[in-house]
Amino acid sequence: MNSLGIYEKALPKTDSWHERLQQVHDLGFNFLELSVDESDERLKRLDWAKEERAEVRDASWEMGVRIHTLMLSGHRRYPLGSADPAIREKSLDMLYKAVDLAVDLGIHNIQLAGYDVYYEPKTATSRGYFIENLQRGVQYAAAKEVVLAIETMDDPFLNALTKINTIKSQIHSPWLQAYPDLGNLTAWPENNVGVRIGTGD
Repeated sequence: MNSLGIYEKALPKTDSWHERLQQVHDLGFNFLELSVDESDERLKRLDWAKEERAEVRDASWEMGVRIHTLMLSGHRRYPLGSADPAIREKSLDMLYKAVDLAVDLGIHNIQLAGYDVYYEPKTATSRGYFIENLQRGVQYAAAKEVVLAIETMDDPFLNALTKINTIKSQIHSPWLQAYPDLGNLTAWPENNVGVRIGTGD
């Protein structure tokens, strides 16, 4: 069976996980990509209690719909490369919590938004902080056997697979991978998408 999923934010909102996963099933998909974006509502998911995690996991089992990927776009608000040490600390804590949540829900892949910073000026220092904290996150994820996959973004920092491969050359781990977003890749004229996808760079 082919694996075909849908991003949670593409579905109508509902407070019931059974209803949400039923929608996924009825639309012909077999997995859901869970969203932890920069909104307070979804960031709270990182602090779900044991009972809340069990509710989501049990609904997934009962509906026969996997939660295959966690999209951690909350780092846009709290970036790994921030100039503010308090924000960097919160950002790394978010990443650790996301890994723990993934383990509890049976998720094996966390999709990371490839921003060093978003609402701050980009500098050589923000890049350095991003790589330093990503390295820590990869070490934590590897210990829990969770893959961190950097999404190609609508942002010049990591808008091509070649740029993600440069990061991977600095952080040597099979638990760090790329997550090609075709929409974002094709938005940049310099990306020869067919060639890049075919060669992996």
